[in-house]
Amino acid sequence: MDHFLYRDGALHAEDVPVAEIAAAVGTPFYVYSSATLLRHFGLFEEALDGLDHTICFAMKSLSNQAILTLLARRGAGMDVVSEGEYRRARAAGVPGERIVFSGVGKTRDEMRTALEGGIRQFNVESEPEMRALSEVATALGKVAPITIRVNPDVDAKTHAKIATGKSENKFGIPIAKARAVYAEAASLPGLDVVGIDVHIGSQLTELAPFEAAYRKVADLTEQLREDGHDIRRLDLGGGLGIPYARSNEAPPLPLDYGALIKRTVGHLGCEVEIEPGRLISGNAGLMVSKVIYIKEGEGRNFLILDGAMNDLIRPAMYEAHHDIVPVTEAESGVEQTPYDIVGPVCETGDTFAKARNMPPLREGELVAFRSAGAYGAVMASEYNSRPLIPEVLVQGDQFAVIRPRPTFDEMIARDTIPEWL
Repeated sequence: MDHFLYRDGALHAEDVPVAEIAAAVGTPFYVYSSATLLRHFGLFEEALDGLDHTICFAMKSLSNQAILTLLARRGAGMDVVSEGEYRRARAAGVPGERIVFSGVGKTRDEMRTALEGGIRQFNVESEPEMRALSEVATALGKVAPITIRVNPDVDAKTHAKIATGKSENKFGIPIAKARAVYAEAASLPGLDVVGIDVHIGSQLTELAPFEAAYRKVADLTEQLREDGHDIRRLDLGGGLGIPYARSNEAPPLPLDYGALIKRTVGHLGCEVEIEPGRLISGNAGLMVSKVIYIKEGEGRNFLILDGAMNDLIRPAMYEAHHDIVPVTEAESGVEQTPYDIVGPVCETGDTFAKARNMPPLREGELVAFRSAGAYGAVMASEYNSRPLIPEVLVQGDQFAVIRPRPTFDEMIARDTIPEWL
């Protein structure tokens, strides 16, 4: 469920007409619903009710300071994968003890920043990283709480570019090596082994891969406890998918996911951490764009928008589907026409959809890309020297620009010319 609905033929973000935002900030832009973000976070709280748990929002999906502040005030922790994300989380008021540091390539500087600023745990991905963290923590006179990310060799049945739990993926250590790696971790100074971490991929639409992975984690927990490790925390990652096409069958609900967690690891007496991103933020955002031209081609027609692949790269990068709807609701039963929906960037890959049936549209009309809240603005670039597009947050009948569009002068001024030129 989201809070983007038609009222009297006009698409609204909560109680604000989307066209009103467009008139104020120009197109293209992102708009997020506070109510949807909080509702989706609340679904996970409800799903894990009865378990000792922490929900850390995966910031890589959406990292605007206003969004982080909104979720932090609701009680969310943060899952970060870089020093920049760590600093964003702290700037949004998230205490260090509610921040989990993930990622396969943490640098010593990043480790130092998190240890000095406070951290809930590092999710360690390899033996070299574990040894480096031991050295950094010891030099600072601190103890780094860690989980070790195990790779359970489970096929998440998701897009190859976002699968992380198979043996050929770069993430974690093979689960078969876990006992030896945990033994080494226990012998290293400056480390406190608190638990196990697993994350098998993103945009999962079935529960079976989660169940397979979590049962392996449950078995490993008992083995490690037999080895003398105090395993008291299980970081189960994120990855629960959302319905990008409204015609598709909906993925499992958080309530079903929570029941699975209780069924597979609830008997272990561990605190459970999960790191949802997409399911909280994905359907909480739209990208709104304007039709520039309608072009008749050889055997196909093109709908050319002012939004482009640099603004929303998911279709070009993942062949991802987004429902695209007119901001002014089409009349019931109106005849639809197939269009290739494209942007103005000089790449054939700047294509959002092919042969997509759309109602009649004219130049200057607005369209909205649904389910664009996750991996939209955070993956945007200034390719073709196109400014990053604004982000807008709505609450009830109010809206505010939470990241303005930079001017061309501001973009150009970031470059410097050497004295010798």
